[in-house]
Amino acid sequence: MDLKNKTIVITGAARGLGAAMALRLASHRPRLVLVDLKADDLAASAAACKALGADVHSCAANVAKEAEVIALFDRVVTDCGAVHALINNAGITRDALLVKFKDGKVVSKMSIEQWQAVVDVNLTGVFLCGREAAERMITGGNPGVIINISSISRAGNAGQTNYAATKAGVAAMAVTWARELARYGIRAASIAPGFINTEMVAGMKPEARDKLTSGIPLRRMGEPDEIAQTVEFILQNDYVSGRCFEIDGALRL
Repeated sequence: MDLKNKTIVITGAARGLGAAMALRLASHRPRLVLVDLKADDLAASAAACKALGADVHSCAANVAKEAEVIALFDRVVTDCGAVHALINNAGITRDALLVKFKDGKVVSKMSIEQWQAVVDVNLTGVFLCGREAAERMITGGNPGVIINISSISRAGNAGQTNYAATKAGVAAMAVTWARELARYGIRAASIAPGFINTEMVAGMKPEARDKLTSGIPLRRMGEPDEIAQTVEFILQNDYVSGRCFEIDGALRL
């Protein structure tokens, strides 16, 4: 896909990986639709992308709410004419052990609220955005690409029953969509990042960061732009579909 003048929707675009993806793609001069819970939070990301020549639209939406997602993609078609690509990046964590047992008794367990919050955003949100993007690609008669952001945790990670389940789910959805939607010229893939040097990681104590890094064969965390570069590759290579790209410095949980 030639990205110039193509409409690319990125969820969770205010910061972290989403902002890095937007910035990487902006130099190709696409129409970027940056999505987050609050439009005001997108100001810095939008300004940086505009400076590189992209046509930028900032949209507020809760991807876990069906009505808001439908309205979002209706607006994209109205404002931009079509949907050519979707990057399903929005996600949250609510970490907890399934059951914490100490001194002979259960002291805590993952709550239904912790479970549901993560499922609503990370799994249902990806489903809703993927469905609505695919519908508009099909009805618009234009081929497109859907990329789901998974995680190394999709293989399972202690304290992340909810998160791991959703990240395994979005990788499986990308394979399913690649098979279902190929007849319409729509490709789908996923990316499973390892430990990436985002704002959240940057706020960790140095000793905690060192411990994380020591377990990575390449002896460093990934940079957000290295995930963004993978997004760029998938979008531009028209024979890529149905695969999960593990970008983790050779780390496997």
